Amino acid sequence: MNAAADSVTQARNLVAQAERAAGMGQTAESARILARAQAIAPEDPLVLNAAGAQALRAGDFPVARRLLEQAVARDAANAGFWVNLASVYRGVNDADAEFAALEKALTLAPRHILALLQKGSLFERQGKQKQAAVSFHAALLCVAGTQLPGALKPAIEHAAAVVRANNLALETFLIGRLAEARQRLGGEGLERVDDCLNVLLGRKRIYTQQPTFLTFPYLPALQFYPRRDFPWLAGLEAATEDIRRELLGVLTEDTTGLEPYIAYPDGVPIDQWAELNRSARWSAYFLWRMGAREVEHLARCPRTAEVLAELPQPQVRAHAPGAFFSLLQPKTHIPPHTGVTNTRLTVHLPLVVPPGCRFRVGSETREVRAGAAWVFDDTIEHEAWNDSDQVRAILIFDIWNPYLTQSERELLELMIPGVSDYYEGESPFAASL
Repeated sequence: MNAAADSVTQARNLVAQAERAAGMGQTAESARILARAQAIAPEDPLVLNAAGAQALRAGDFPVARRLLEQAVARDAANAGFWVNLASVYRGVNDADAEFAALEKALTLAPRHILALLQKGSLFERQGKQKQAAVSFHAALLCVAGTQLPGALKPAIEHAAAVVRANNLALETFLIGRLAEARQRLGGEGLERVDDCLNVLLGRKRIYTQQPTFLTFPYLPALQFYPRRDFPWLAGLEAATEDIRRELLGVLTEDTTGLEPYIAYPDGVPIDQWAELNRSARWSAYFLWRMGAREVEHLARCPRTAEVLAELPQPQVRAHAPGAFFSLLQPKTHIPPHTGVTNTRLTVHLPLVVPPGCRFRVGSETREVRAGAAWVFDDTIEHEAWNDSDQVRAILIFDIWNPYLTQSERELLELMIPGVSDYYEGESPFAASL
């Protein structure tokens, strides 16, 4: 390393020390250290930028401008230099120069948080609220799920408030734009349009399918399926009282048949299931398990068995169908999770439902009501709550995904058990219904 390079390295180390001191509120110490860096390498762009930022903090805009313009002249590829220079231009009320500097920064680093926030603020000062909201929205997307310095919190909160206000204005505008067409078309079949609007307005998140074992491509990612797709649902619901009566008989006469639904062996990472693993807080009374009949249990519940036999359940060797009574104890939460494959859907028929029971699939949460069945894709994140002081009981079973053709079903009936045959009986499918 030659002497000039050694001097630059030394000066840059001093700049880092000065910035740490400034971050701890040691202004005088920071200035002292930075003066040493300037004495060693006064023309280095990092030194010029640091000195310019120091002058900016002190409100000395002429000095800050001179130093920062020298910094970008020597290193025009550093987005942070341009952001600092934009702040100088703001200080001297040169909006055009500020905008140009911010555009330079964002060309170099399109996700630069400070540049996006300052650009939004510039638009606000110019009375361009819509453009401000667009820039603030971009900044919020960049910070989602990240840890930010506390100093940025007020700016982020302001950005979020501007975006919310803009979304409300946009909603009002679009409602007016769509009103005539909605009246002409009627409300039937417009649920997806409503969801599209809610996503646009930031009110709803789209959840994707996340099977833990088998993903079948090109199947729709629907959270709750429309009732019209399953004409047999009304008949299932009509049998609610008969099925509930058989469940209550089980709870009186055969509680030994109940077992923890979550029952991972030692050595398996149980993650979110730690609290419920091998716990009676969520228990099951199986009627069909991994394609096998629970003969004694079905004999106790003949009407339930009769109803299940009439439904389009998959028939996959050693895997399906599956059906069970699910009992969730008071004050119990089933954490967010996803199922094993989107080739099947899951049906819930609530049987015993005290107040305070909820069920979420993706972005939609429903109140659980006795006798009101639904069909959902369990490969989309879902969870359940029993906030009551009583047990909640549901009949749960699987059906083929109706978007599969008969040929696809026949091949899946061979492929799925083929996986467990390859693994000599240890099927990844066995992790869940």
